[in-house]
Amino acid sequence: MRTAVVRTGTANLASVLAGLRRAGAEPYVTEDPGDVLREGRVILPGVGSFGAALAELRSRGLDRALAERFRAGRPLAGFCLGMQLFFEASEESPGVRGLALLPGTIRKYPDTVRTPRLGWGAVLPDPGSGCLEPGWAAFANSYRLVEPPPGLRTAWADYAGPFAAALERPGLLLCQFHPELSGAWGKALLSRWLEGAGAADGLTAEGPGARVSRPPAEPLSGTRSVRVIPCLDVDAGRVVKGTRFLDLKDAGDPAELAARYEGEGADEIVLLDITAGLEGRATRADTVRRVRAALGIPLTVGGGIGSVADAAVLFEAGADKVSVNSKAVRDPAILTELAERFGVQAVVIAVDAARRPDAARRPDAAGRLSGARPEGASPWEVTVDAGRTRTGLDPAAWARRAVEAGAGEVLLTGRDRDGTGLGYDLDLVSEVARAVPVPVVASGGAETPRQMYEGVAAGAAAVLAAGTFHFGRRTIHEVKAYLAERQVEVRP
Repeated sequence: MRTAVVRTGTANLASVLAGLRRAGAEPYVTEDPGDVLREGRVILPGVGSFGAALAELRSRGLDRALAERFRAGRPLAGFCLGMQLFFEASEESPGVRGLALLPGTIRKYPDTVRTPRLGWGAVLPDPGSGCLEPGWAAFANSYRLVEPPPGLRTAWADYAGPFAAALERPGLLLCQFHPELSGAWGKALLSRWLEGAGAADGLTAEGPGARVSRPPAEPLSGTRSVRVIPCLDVDAGRVVKGTRFLDLKDAGDPAELAARYEGEGADEIVLLDITAGLEGRATRADTVRRVRAALGIPLTVGGGIGSVADAAVLFEAGADKVSVNSKAVRDPAILTELAERFGVQAVVIAVDAARRPDAARRPDAAGRLSGARPEGASPWEVTVDAGRTRTGLDPAAWARRAVEAGAGEVLLTGRDRDGTGLGYDLDLVSEVARAVPVPVVASGGAETPRQMYEGVAAGAAAVLAAGTFHFGRRTIHEVKAYLAERQVEVRP
């Protein structure tokens, strides 16, 4: 089933193509308006900037081809930014006119929630038939449609209030989420659309009498859902795990582990090439390709990224986000360059923090050491070069500066706890989470579900672990069950 995927210049195309192949399509990427007009099925994906994507489409005449196809009622889909482009305007790019195929303006999330929204949420369609069914979807967005136009079947989600997670009518499917990254549920949705399932009840009627979709009376699940993330530290194409970044042990093949963790309920995978920076190279793209081919959930990739070109290679290979550490400390402008090209939702600042040698330390109630802040200084400092180089930077202050430069998420690792099983450095997690308005991923030292719960209580939006999963001491299911028992929202 040949399917044309329109290049917008900002999409995570490898993830889209892999998701379509899993759903039974034969996808290809095109910049040719002729393909948009003649192909049986066409998808407009996208991440990044509303204005930049429209400029790319207009420069190639793709906007006119998409409009002609839309008005002819031929099968057409838009994912994430691709959905937003169908509307008249977005608060992201004031003064830029969208494709204006549907009425409405895309609005920014309020400052009362962490943005971008990175994670999973429940999706509830209006009653009726069609492609859309209830489930959980993967979101990565800072803007959304609050008031869907009449005449389309709407699926609702909730984050700082209800918004349109998806819209459909026969042949048309627009998703604010990423179906290609939404696991088995997203795969099934893509398959239904490819096979021609269409909305069939009265909401698809157009004109003055068209029914208007109303949001659910009760808030939907997922507004504060916490992600559970296995981390694959890769060296020479194999997953390894050590203690405080040393004494590495082999843990398996990255593609096989990633697929296993998705099946066990992982919400995302982080893949870090731990020797790339030391060897003066970027993460090996062939490893990323193999993992992406096996994976239907979001993938963050880091290691040795020193330029926008390095990041572009990884996005083309299948990354959905890139994690930058040492290069960003030495040249924070790279975060701005990455955000302008790929969007803030695709840029992660990795902060590896170690206690200063002269930091005062005291035992907590469990006998673990925690910091007593020396007057006027943080007890931690940022490290780079796989923990080998101390920078003197305050982790919270550096994370805040990195977010201002363009990072949309913080991957925070307590180097002193890494691989020890002592749990996250909770004071560090709390301090950084309070300092930034974006999601914080807690990393370094978690062994048990209780320790991961403590990370959430300290302010983390996601909890990351490695060895405890790799070597079978805990399962993702155990962690999620423990969190759910303590009223922490997780994807089922």
